Amino acid sequence: MKIHPTAIVDPGAQLGSDVQIGPYSVIGPQAVIGARTVIQSHVVIDGSVAIGAGNFIGHGAIIGGVPQDLSFSPERKTKIEIGNGNVIREYCTIHRGSAEGSATKIGDNNFLMVGAHVGHNCEVGNNVIIANNCLLAGHVRVDDQAFLGGGSTFHQYMRVGRLVMVQGSSAFGKDLPPFVVAAERNSVFGVNVVGLRRAGFSAKDRDQIKNAFKLLYTSGLNISQALKKAAATKFGAPAREFFAFVAAAKKRGICPYKTGSEAVSGV
Repeated sequence: MKIHPTAIVDPGAQLGSDVQIGPYSVIGPQAVIGARTVIQSHVVIDGSVAIGAGNFIGHGAIIGGVPQDLSFSPERKTKIEIGNGNVIREYCTIHRGSAEGSATKIGDNNFLMVGAHVGHNCEVGNNVIIANNCLLAGHVRVDDQAFLGGGSTFHQYMRVGRLVMVQGSSAFGKDLPPFVVAAERNSVFGVNVVGLRRAGFSAKDRDQIKNAFKLLYTSGLNISQALKKAAATKFGAPAREFFAFVAAAKKRGICPYKTGSEAVSGV
């Protein structure tokens, strides 16, 4: 274990083996930090925060801050749960849950670039990339292997599906179904064909996802009609995942397709 003499580590904090804590960092009494985690300088870990093994936390990050929720009461017991192998770069902010007993959750092997903000009660899956200055409002869910381009914003209670690719400087207030390319303001542009190929999806699965996308967005059917037709079609598991997501997107609805964008996406 290597703790810089200027760091302040509360005696109640639980530190795993080979943890490194840099200059002027502050580690609170309820922090649990797993083995081999590296914490650089001027980091603040406050409140009930559990961090797994092998994480990297960059200069000036603040993890466990009070949620930006006017209804929050300081006496509430809320927390943050972070898995293993994450990279959380400089000046990221991650706020703990708001409602009593709730948590903000980040899985494994995610990469949060400089200045990303993860609001209270967000849930980030595994192998997600959140680029510089992305803003996730409260209760945003980001599924595995999504890529959120720099400077993009995500409204509270929305969901980003698996392997979604978001262009930088975009803004969303509706759900983004899995496997899509999204950009601008609440616009879906097509299927993330390159991402699917890199993730090892077979040609058959990629074709079925393209067909599922076309059935939903370009067939002329409304969502209910498309879901009904999809249920009667022999799709494989990824295409069924696509429609299951759409069927569950009742709170905010899904982002619409921007017509004329086939060349961008490969659909």
